[in-house]
Amino acid sequence: MSTDYDSELRLYNEILRRACGVQPRDHVLDIGCGTGQTTRDAARTARAGSAHGIDISAVAVERACELARAEGLNNVTFEHADARFHRFTQGHFDLAISRFGTMFFDEPVAAFANIRRALRRSGRLVMMVWQAREHNEWEVATHQAITGPEASMAVPSAGPDPFSLADPVTVKRILTEAGFVGITLTDVREPISYGPDVDRALDWVCGFTSTTEALKGLDPAAATRALERLREALSTHMSGDGVWFDSRAWCVTARQREEP
Repeated sequence: MSTDYDSELRLYNEILRRACGVQPRDHVLDIGCGTGQTTRDAARTARAGSAHGIDISAVAVERACELARAEGLNNVTFEHADARFHRFTQGHFDLAISRFGTMFFDEPVAAFANIRRALRRSGRLVMMVWQAREHNEWEVATHQAITGPEASMAVPSAGPDPFSLADPVTVKRILTEAGFVGITLTDVREPISYGPDVDRALDWVCGFTSTTEALKGLDPAAATRALERLREALSTHMSGDGVWFDSRAWCVTARQREEP
């Protein structure tokens, strides 16, 4: 069994699916769709509707198209696009969804306003976003392993921040300014999988941009020690069915205003 984002986040999928409540005739927009698992799930439910996934990774979109063709889904499409700038057909979608794909907008208010305009009146937004890093064991453990046990959890502001939507006040402000109403955040706590064994978990974590950049900043001896600490941290989370870490997220829901 290989490790990828779909396998890592698999316990969140059912929670997202229930929260979305896709209907047979819905037209669904999936933001930051990656290789399209959540988009294809939506398409299977929206049998008389459609699902459209967008992602800024051309490689991920190409793979999503391949998987949809292999599964024989004819009501799903994918596009290499940025939700901040993409010219969606206004008022077309019943539902916009995202599984941890909305935390990296440079201008979040503008991006969510663009998404909102793509929704019909009273159309819904449902997304999963990470809670604060200190509430996510995977972040705490890997960060401390790489930087050393006495390092603080302070993280440089440069680069993508997966925790940019961790604060409920911030989320409500952004979505309100973007024109959404009826905003709610529901606490979700599920473990995430880093792989079936320590070797593959280590390969997976070392593929993270944050890990790569942190290791680049160390001299060779320090990098070797950091990898040893990381392997040990992963080993302590090994169970009978793989390497698992605790995690916490928000399931955020909102809706488009009914008036123009």
